[in-house]
Amino acid sequence: MSATSPVRVIAVASGKGGVGKTNVSVNLSVAMAQAGRRVMLMDADLGLANVDVLLGLQPRRNLSHVLAGDADLDEILVDGPAGIAIVPAASGVARMADLDPAEHVGLIRAFSEMTRPLDVLVVDTAAGLHDSVTSFCRAVQEVLVVVCDEPASITDAYALIKVLSRDHGIARIRVLANMVRGPEEGRALFRKLTAVCDRFLDVILDHAGSIPHDESLRKSVQRQKAVAEVYPGSPSARAFKELARKADTWPVPSGSSGKIEFFVERLVGSGSFDPDQSSVAG
Repeated sequence: MSATSPVRVIAVASGKGGVGKTNVSVNLSVAMAQAGRRVMLMDADLGLANVDVLLGLQPRRNLSHVLAGDADLDEILVDGPAGIAIVPAASGVARMADLDPAEHVGLIRAFSEMTRPLDVLVVDTAAGLHDSVTSFCRAVQEVLVVVCDEPASITDAYALIKVLSRDHGIARIRVLANMVRGPEEGRALFRKLTAVCDRFLDVILDHAGSIPHDESLRKSVQRQKAVAEVYPGSPSARAFKELARKADTWPVPSGSSGKIEFFVERLVGSGSFDPDQSSVAG
């Protein structure tokens, strides 16, 4: 795949914090890289960076330097496990957590200036309904919502799906059940969420799979490593490999939708594009 080929862009989101969203982002990225894909992971929790903490990295520069004009994206990239490239966010910088919509668009468009060959971009969004979450989810092809089998997680996941579908026109959302006791519990959790969404929303939910509650995952977090890297035979690592396999079958866009999107020039070059729609910020 050349530097101008379309990039599969996946946003990982959650209704609430504490459901393992960043762990999912990291391990999905590593599993896809282990399967031979060229992967970049963006820490899009702009003011409360945690991808670098989860992996024990100490980046010298981050997205705040890009926004300030002191660096471009290529200059802040950090090497991660399995060869993934990481776009680090700032930590404890209140300004970054309160960007306006135009600044979000500026960050999204900055990715179009990158020339490195890339197959997949995983965007680890902030938890909740912050403007940055909706901005980034609108700019990707796939939204993966992480949910746990607890009332607050299900309620907040529904609230996020409601906002994305009703207010921003996202018609299909993938759902990943995390920290479950087995595949059947994951399917039951998906059915709970689907039942309420089918009743009140016009949105299609797809079951992306389940990640089991696994002691190896807890150990990998303590070691600041990806479980797919240090415990490759563990139940959770195998589940992330299966998630990566599924994600690799999700359709890659054949052209731009006309919305503000990551790597839009690569989409324009890949298929049909209506210039009359290019100014639409969907």
